[in-house]
Amino acid sequence: MRQARFWPAGHAEPHGGGMATRLNWLRAAVLGANDGIGVAGATSSRTAILTAGLAGLFAGALAMASGAYVSVSSQRDAERSMLALERRELAQTPGAEVAELARIPESKGLAPGLARQVAEQLTAHDALAVHAEAELGIDPRQLARPDHAAAAGVLSFAAGAVLPLLAITLVPGAARIPVTILAVLAALAATGAVSAALGRAPRRPAVVRNVIGGAIAMGVTYGIGSLIGAAGI
Repeated sequence: MRQARFWPAGHAEPHGGGMATRLNWLRAAVLGANDGIGVAGATSSRTAILTAGLAGLFAGALAMASGAYVSVSSQRDAERSMLALERRELAQTPGAEVAELARIPESKGLAPGLARQVAEQLTAHDALAVHAEAELGIDPRQLARPDHAAAAGVLSFAAGAVLPLLAITLVPGAARIPVTILAVLAALAATGAVSAALGRAPRRPAVVRNVIGGAIAMGVTYGIGSLIGAAGI
């Protein structure tokens, strides 16, 4: 089994659990911008832009929710399978499991005798939780939640897509495209700054990556939309 960490469940280093949600916000903003900007390049009809934007919003949100639910369900199934195996091993070969647990602190410099005592005491406290956390990196009380992932996918995509959609449908005439581009890039910059702050990472690289990536995506999509509109397809 892979050895993830030594500390028992509930005593691991605190790590932020919202990384997937933060990434969904970034993805939602870019995809939402693509929906609105791309159609605006093909047509100037406010109704057509709104229709296509709403269709893209709902389709993208549902697709993201479905993908998140399926992927996290697979993760949960794998976690349950590994926990079932660990539970059988603890029941059938408890001595070998204690020895396996003892090797983890021993490999970090603890004396063999002391490592064995630590492993025995932790196992006596909550065998499955301790072994699952130390050997698998899984907390049996906090398994992956597919329903939470699906809900986060829907909300993050919808929230990200609403901004460019409102900008491109509410702003009149020639100002529509530049205002939408500025709104989306500002949102991407803010998203990069917030995600960097939550992850305790440097802000500038995150902001630059978000803004450049979003600008490239919008430019390519707008160019394709303009070509299609010029061709009358």
